[in-house]
Amino acid sequence: MRGLLRGREGELLLDLVYVFALTRISERLIVDVTTDRRVVLPELGQTALLLLAFWYSWVRAAVLTSSYDPRKPAIRLSLVLVMFGSMIMAVTLPFAFGDRGVVFAVTYVAVQLGKPLILLLGRYDLERHRCARILCWAAVSAIPWITGAVFFPQSPARGVLWTLALALDYTGLQFGWPVPGVGRSRIDDWRLAGERLAERYQQFIVITLGETILLTGLTFAGEFTPDRVAPSVVSFATTMLMWRIYFHRAGTVLPAAVEAVPSPARLGRSAFHTHLVIVTGILATGVGQALVIHHPVGHEDPLWPAVILGGPALFLAGRSRLDYEVFARVSASRIIGLLALAALAPVMVRLPPLIATSAAAIVLAGVAAWDKIRERKHPDEAPSPSGSTRQQR
Repeated sequence: MRGLLRGREGELLLDLVYVFALTRISERLIVDVTTDRRVVLPELGQTALLLLAFWYSWVRAAVLTSSYDPRKPAIRLSLVLVMFGSMIMAVTLPFAFGDRGVVFAVTYVAVQLGKPLILLLGRYDLERHRCARILCWAAVSAIPWITGAVFFPQSPARGVLWTLALALDYTGLQFGWPVPGVGRSRIDDWRLAGERLAERYQQFIVITLGETILLTGLTFAGEFTPDRVAPSVVSFATTMLMWRIYFHRAGTVLPAAVEAVPSPARLGRSAFHTHLVIVTGILATGVGQALVIHHPVGHEDPLWPAVILGGPALFLAGRSRLDYEVFARVSASRIIGLLALAALAPVMVRLPPLIATSAAAIVLAGVAAWDKIRERKHPDEAPSPSGSTRQQR
């Protein structure tokens, strides 16, 4: 077992923490959709903001273990910090915009400040001044995080300040954390094991899919009645279809594609945005499935079809971008699938939720079938070093 893990047991433990975190996010989404409110968008916006915070923390940890040997004591300590911090954030998540906001914000800031500080103290800064730049940006973004939590309880200003803080975090990652007088960290200079980072993206997709199965099982177990059997079966089938579609071609060869390009870090950063869309789509799909298991027939909330069909649409949109990143083209099946879901949306508003979720599953099944047919016609398609398609005939 020790040889099999090769120092990755810390990453596996971190992923288990994120199973819990994703479950909490899904639970909050269900509350957002089912609670009787006049305005739902602010609630969904808050949940989306929290998801972005968790995603940023996970990606920074994935970059860490792809840049340094995860068996080094300082790297292990950093992973433990992310694990514990993510667990506390997940515990406080349902009330992050309420009375637990201070704990959530302080924990998030501690994680973002702690990682570069540990690397600086341990002299692990492979790219000159990179950790110092990250630390500076984390210190700046900490101001709106803490200010919003401490001084604006139960106020929309907290959401505004936290949005600003997250914008700073994402901007720093996108542009290399530029600091006046020090410069910025050029992504082409990152010493990054691109294949390992791509594998971490794959693993996160697996745990996200696993979370939807967990959510389906918990929802079905809550009330084990005959009318819940069909939606539970459809939910499980939908998860399996998303798994099949993601790992068809581009999802499978992503590690090789990242290693093949001249700048693995650049493609790895691009995949950061792509997988955020895919993960959001999978989570929304799981929430839609849980809603249908609760109420298979007779519910007329127009927001439900938007979630039930919007989740698979987001998933296909992200998967289309992944196709383009790896093969420099987008499969027609993804486009047709997106158009089919858009066409179904106005029709499904008045129909039982079970029909809507079944229709979405049929669309995904059609995409998966198209992929299988194309695979038989072009069995040797592979990514080229430039990221475009190469046919080996």
